[in-house]
Amino acid sequence: MRAVVPGLAALMLAGCTTVGPDYHVPAAAAVNAPAAKAPFREAGADGVAGTGVVADPLPPRWWHLYDDPVLDDLEQQALAANTDLRIAGANLARARAAIDVARSARTPEFGASFEAERARLSGESYLLDSPLPVSNLGEVNVGASYQVDLFGQIRRSIEAARADAAASEATVGAVKVTLAAEVARAYLAQCAAAEALDVGEAAIKVDARALDIAQRLQAAGRGAQSDVTRAEARLAQVEAMVPVQRARSRAALYRLAYLLGRAPADYPRAAERCTVIPTIAHPLPVGDGAALLARRPDVHGAERRLAAATARIGVATAALYPHVGIGLSGGSFGFLKDLGTAPANMWSIGGLIEWSIPTGGARARVRAADAETDAALAQFDATVLGALRDTETALATYAEDHNRAVDLAHAREAAEREAAETKAMRDAGRSPLSATIGAAQGTLSARAAETAAREAVALDQVNLFLALGGGW
Repeated sequence: MRAVVPGLAALMLAGCTTVGPDYHVPAAAAVNAPAAKAPFREAGADGVAGTGVVADPLPPRWWHLYDDPVLDDLEQQALAANTDLRIAGANLARARAAIDVARSARTPEFGASFEAERARLSGESYLLDSPLPVSNLGEVNVGASYQVDLFGQIRRSIEAARADAAASEATVGAVKVTLAAEVARAYLAQCAAAEALDVGEAAIKVDARALDIAQRLQAAGRGAQSDVTRAEARLAQVEAMVPVQRARSRAALYRLAYLLGRAPADYPRAAERCTVIPTIAHPLPVGDGAALLARRPDVHGAERRLAAATARIGVATAALYPHVGIGLSGGSFGFLKDLGTAPANMWSIGGLIEWSIPTGGARARVRAADAETDAALAQFDATVLGALRDTETALATYAEDHNRAVDLAHAREAAEREAAETKAMRDAGRSPLSATIGAAQGTLSARAAETAAREAVALDQVNLFLALGGGW
């Protein structure tokens, strides 16, 4: 008998197998398509080749390309204190703990108990016609059990838990990528609002002077009331834009405070001092499709969720087969004074086979796991295609906004030349003051349009880095 149980256990262990499909990325998955790994179409000869985009790899911490110490510091603070990142980190810790839970099924379970009581047992229960004496009784038990993973249910559970943890880790990466982009957006919005506010305040001064001139000319009988009304309307329109920019600035600062894990009143004062939209002096590195798909955390997370779903097919399939366990127990029962002595000791060892005959419900769970895997594959494909779409769209938008900003910069330069020429003519007595004021107004209008265009370009750059996966 001593050789039977170990021999049976060895036989069961030797016969262990793992049911369910072994995971691999399907050959037909979108990530394996040649077009998914090719250079970006919008970065080709007919795309944005002339707007400072290159196929170089995206560097870590892309915001360093702005060469702005304030932005660098804001990003660092956000990575240390952002609440969304803390949530993602806690979820990752939970997923990693789930791996340990799954692994624990591989190890024996141990238990122990002790019970003591003073009691009088029933005499009739022992077929006696007299009462039994009061006794001090005790019982000690220790035991161990082990589940033999005969069909790989535990192995597949561990495999699924590991894939889930990897997906959670990818989620942390995705939160970091999004957080970096959100911090940059808020900072750029504050800088753009401050620059637009400077332009607006300068325009108010010029338009107020234009109104004063119109009123003087009208009072002297050399101008029409309509000229005064037109000047008043223009001044009012410009003044109305100032509160808008102030509100934008405060909203951006409060957004930064939130991203940094602070209350609104504790917004970063350093960001408030930015009054010019930061620019990138270097070409934007964008890489290619293969690098994009390898870098984006959401693509990696979707692939790991597909792996987890595939492993759960094995978990559901293994439930169709018998469960085999081995148990060992020992202890002592009797009078307290006799516990541990040979007459009171007891032990047992044996195996247990449990098998719930497969029903429609058990097989339906396998079909459900298959369907979940199909859905995970579709989601993986959608994530890959979405990543490529986001990047091509960001490149195209950046190209057009960049071209628009270049055109508006030329328009602003032309307006400045006109203003300088008009002033020179005024100084020479060959042009009225109203012409000089009009040229100054045109220059400020051109500056306002160019500022808005440069803000759009800056935000497009952030959107492009976000689509590229952040270069983490």
